[in-house]
Amino acid sequence: IISIAVGLLIGLVSGFFRWADPIIMRIMDGMMAIPGILLAIALVSLFRAGLPAVIVAITVPEIPRVVRLVRSVVLTVREEPYVEAAVTVGTPTLKLLWRHVLPNTIAPLIVQGTFICASAILVEAILSFLGIGIPPETPTWGNIMSEGRAVFRIFPHNILYPGVFLALTVLAVNMLGDG
Repeated sequence: IISIAVGLLIGLVSGFFRWADPIIMRIMDGMMAIPGILLAIALVSLFRAGLPAVIVAITVPEIPRVVRLVRSVVLTVREEPYVEAAVTVGTPTLKLLWRHVLPNTIAPLIVQGTFICASAILVEAILSFLGIGIPPETPTWGNIMSEGRAVFRIFPHNILYPGVFLALTVLAVNMLGDG
């Protein structure tokens, strides 16, 4: 939700104001050049491991994707006749963005939000599995699989079942977005 809110705001500015677009998009391209999991690991290592660090590590890599989506919708909507008519009659910019442009971004953002949710579940599991995510005393699928590594030969189900449920959950969230 945080990445969608931040990405929506930045994407609206980037798509509507032509002077801000090249600057914002070069920053977003730079962020997207770094693989998401590496950026997440770097962000978690900057802060001490815990829930706030994991939230930041999950949120920051997703912002450029949301910005690019919102920007593309805004670039299309900005050229529509009803938006041009509102500009012509002198509608203030904030009111124009709120009433005419923002409602058109909601449907694509809902779909993108489900994919971000699935990605967030996976990133949290990866970080916890590596031992740099949520503390080990908190039961997460990544922590459960990490603890199950030591006894994998005797009890393979300690890794198998959490992995299967993790995959099913991510699949279900993605199917929700497709629907």
